[in-house]
Amino acid sequence: MHYPAPISKLIDSFMKLPGIGPKTAARLAFYVLNMKEEDVVQFSKSLMDVKRDLTFCSTCGHITEVDPCYICKDKERDRSVICVVQETKDVIMMERMREYKGLYHVLHGAISPMDGVGPEDINVPQLLERLKDEEVKEIIMATNPNIEGESTAMYISRLVKPLGLKITRLAHGLPVGGDLEYADEVTLSKAMEFRTEL
Repeated sequence: MHYPAPISKLIDSFMKLPGIGPKTAARLAFYVLNMKEEDVVQFSKSLMDVKRDLTFCSTCGHITEVDPCYICKDKERDRSVICVVQETKDVIMMERMREYKGLYHVLHGAISPMDGVGPEDINVPQLLERLKDEEVKEIIMATNPNIEGESTAMYISRLVKPLGLKITRLAHGLPVGGDLEYADEVTLSKAMEFRTEL
């Protein structure tokens, strides 16, 4: 298909987003073409605002409009616990729960030698710097339960254990309301390994 140059450029731009292939990109581009001009202007302004107005917290790495972020500034938070997550969206999910009252540290990725990502490419050095604070007593590893997340958690735990800090890992296993027949072997294995007494 030969599209006019502006549509072609827009399709190419949408294809740079994760999970967007050529067909979806073309559908989105034609949707934009049919939008009201003020909606398109607002959409483009929102994209620019995200790039201009947001930054990463210099303490924890979470997205913020002011540095440090609202979580790091909150004096009511438990400063003896740091929950280590892979992405900033993980902080948002944890905060929705309204149960955790400690601090966070966002790694912005996971160790993945296959993808050329080492410990120095994610926020590990900044975490180690934060652990020099004598208030910190526990690190909760909340990385994803996949190969990269597990290897990242193991790597960080090996670095942190000599410091005498308590290191915990989020439990893995069956989701509430799930059926055994639909669980994969790894999930069942983790559920068995991390079983608790009733």
